Amino acid sequence: MNSIITTDRLIIRNWLESDISSLVQMNKDQDVMRYFLSTMTDEESFDLYNRIKAHFNKNGFGLYVVEAKDNNEFLGYTGCMIADFESDFTPCIEIAWKFNKQFWGKGFATEAAKACLEYGFSKLHFEKVHSFTSIHNKKSEAVMRRIGMSKTGEFNHPKVPIDNELRLHVNYVIEKEDYN
Repeated sequence: MNSIITTDRLIIRNWLESDISSLVQMNKDQDVMRYFLSTMTDEESFDLYNRIKAHFNKNGFGLYVVEAKDNNEFLGYTGCMIADFESDFTPCIEIAWKFNKQFWGKGFATEAAKACLEYGFSKLHFEKVHSFTSIHNKKSEAVMRRIGMSKTGEFNHPKVPIDNELRLHVNYVIEKEDYN
């Protein structure tokens, strides 16, 4: 088993090639991808998988698979990446998550994100972690608040087209000294 973190209900672990099909299916779901520019083709999901692996190889951390402890079902992913798009707060460590919709509203995103923050601050020695999403993504913004993050403002995401409704993002931050 290649688990990194366990919680009461979750195993947070490194990726296996067998996870690719679950990632592909999740990224095709219009509800899951509502706050992204579009759903992903199989090839785009394979590219994402390869970028996740490359980030791990370069930085020693990244986005982890989240699976249910009781049945090892793929729920989604969470973890930290280096965000390096053009902004006044980048490059930075970003915590992110994406879960299959049948697992929404059950506290899995919050549980996994809290565990990843703890891991990031205690084991990876992060000093500050950001999280951001479209201003319309109220569910993810609620997770940010539940894990102790504070809103620092809004910004236009430079990778989102100017005329796209998803361009305006909220930015949340938590510093190591404020994490409990």
